[in-house]
Amino acid sequence: MTNGYRDLSFWWDSLPDELRYSDRPALSGQLTADVAIVGAGYSGLWTAYYLLKHQPDLKVVVVDAHVAGFGASGRNGGWCSALFPASIDSVAARSSREQALALHAHMADAVDEVGRFLATHNLDADFAKGGNLTLVRSAAQAERAAHELDTADDFGLAPQHTRSLDATQARERINATEVSGAVFTPDCAAINPAKLVRELAMVVEQLGGIICEHSRALDIKPGAVEGEGFTVRAPIVLRTTEGYTPSLRSFKRQLAPVYSLVTATEPIPDAMWDEIGLADRETFSDYRRLIIYGQRTADNRIVFGGRGAPYHFGSRIAPEFDRDNATFAEIERSLVELFPVLQRTKITHRWGGPLGVPRDWFASVSLDPTTGLGTTGGYVGDGVGASNLGGRTLADLVLNRSTPRTQLPWVHHASPMWEPEPLRWLGVNAGLAAMTTADRIEARTGKQARRARFASRFTGH
Repeated sequence: MTNGYRDLSFWWDSLPDELRYSDRPALSGQLTADVAIVGAGYSGLWTAYYLLKHQPDLKVVVVDAHVAGFGASGRNGGWCSALFPASIDSVAARSSREQALALHAHMADAVDEVGRFLATHNLDADFAKGGNLTLVRSAAQAERAAHELDTADDFGLAPQHTRSLDATQARERINATEVSGAVFTPDCAAINPAKLVRELAMVVEQLGGIICEHSRALDIKPGAVEGEGFTVRAPIVLRTTEGYTPSLRSFKRQLAPVYSLVTATEPIPDAMWDEIGLADRETFSDYRRLIIYGQRTADNRIVFGGRGAPYHFGSRIAPEFDRDNATFAEIERSLVELFPVLQRTKITHRWGGPLGVPRDWFASVSLDPTTGLGTTGGYVGDGVGASNLGGRTLADLVLNRSTPRTQLPWVHHASPMWEPEPLRWLGVNAGLAAMTTADRIEARTGKQARRARFASRFTGH
């Protein structure tokens, strides 16, 4: 892209030139390394960062088909959160109460670790830890909020990590329509994700890491990354490709690429912010089935996105899928419904991209010592914080370091493969349609929509 990838997202458009442009060469021929990493997004770069911090003499090579931060790392909604795609009671059911709580504690710490990284290296990624507000806007949503609060209380997470706000308390923070309450967690920061990933790439190089952009991997095998015109040979090969995983020959059904689309408003004047709130740059959502997410940016815009774009047959990924007019129209309608004062506010940016969804909605990190193959991912859109923990943990596994992180219940978890087509296409899109219909029914009746239950695993928390 001759414009320095400005069109990828508002975040990329906002980057200073020194972060947007790079002259990292494409890889050709044969190269050897101690560790080869496929994917220069958060997961790959955090892994490289912690490997080099612990063992500076390692030769770590990161290859990417495009540029560092091209994928979800530079296009997401800008939440650095402690969210894990599976609920804490689901994690406990697969492991134990103690392990589920340990994972939650490490996820919460990952938010702070990102802040510590920025402070340590004197970097600015518009990091503001204002917490997250999940709004209650109907009787059906109130039931889901009550369940979340009961679960948090049962696990001893209330009120430190999760607490209820009544209508008055919620509106003091965010003056959205039809708000009867909210659930607040402090474990979330708003961030400019493209700044973070591009700055992280520069730090990895300062530590001695090698990043090869415009170097498309075609497959990963024990001991080698096979690419277009190159091969990287290494005893350790790590896959950190998230939503782009099906583009690798041996991993077609590992993750399903589901698209999330995002918009950004023009800068909003102070008088309007006085009405809206979000004085601490809290991130926000509500308890609808097909999730939405928003934040107040450092330059006083609202970035607001949601799910709902169709899954494409065969896990296809293409630039034209990044934009879907019908989904954008629904996202923008939802934004104005929440904040009618924005009715005449201009939308300046529209973008999107694929995120990686495992079949059982359970993120994982693993390394097979017999083959040297490892991975972290499957974050289902909650990867800004989770990828930091994943990268730290994967580095521990590579270096054979036994740490509390390597004992967490997502380590060495193996998700089942997605169904072959056309079952995958039918199932994912049926789930998306069911969620959309359920939200409309609940908005109209205020009652829980039964049809959504079978499909929730495809589309949200």
